[in-house]
Amino acid sequence: MEIVAIHTLWLPILLSSVIVFIVSSIIHMGPLWHKNDYPRMQNEEKVIDALRPLEIPPGDYMVPRPSSREEMRSPEFIEKLKKGPVMFLSVWPNQPPTMGKSLVLWFVYSIVVGIFAAYVAGRALPVSAEYLQVFRFAGTTAFVGYSVALWQMSIWYHRPWGTTIKFTLDGLIYALLTAGTFGWLWPR
Repeated sequence: MEIVAIHTLWLPILLSSVIVFIVSSIIHMGPLWHKNDYPRMQNEEKVIDALRPLEIPPGDYMVPRPSSREEMRSPEFIEKLKKGPVMFLSVWPNQPPTMGKSLVLWFVYSIVVGIFAAYVAGRALPVSAEYLQVFRFAGTTAFVGYSVALWQMSIWYHRPWGTTIKFTLDGLIYALLTAGTFGWLWPR
């Protein structure tokens, strides 16, 4: 079987990335299912006013955070957990959000997913493979790239499963679009 080289799949890689970029923009800008993924915190102003003087630098934090396994099991630490709040907290820089860098990185990520889909399908299938064969390999690989790692956020960080399922549905849509593009443009 002749292996399909990744460089011969540059068009489906790039075109699927463009299609995913456009569709993901529509999904996230429209009033669809992501509207309430991050609800407003009760007493938001009080929380902001309490945290502002602490000048917490941008980063990811766990509160409370034990310094060792032994401390995690200590009665004092367990009491801290019971009293709350318990948080995984991402702090961003104090500035208006800018989308440019994130959009560029998202597009690059879509290209990387396309490259992996091209690699797997290109190693598994010959030139002139049937559309559905290409669809299956490229789509499965793209789904794993767009969705499966998101499940860890619900497993380990208690993100609501409903939010994770919505993002998984997004990933399924992106994977189907990627699979269709690869099936359509597969070398014949």
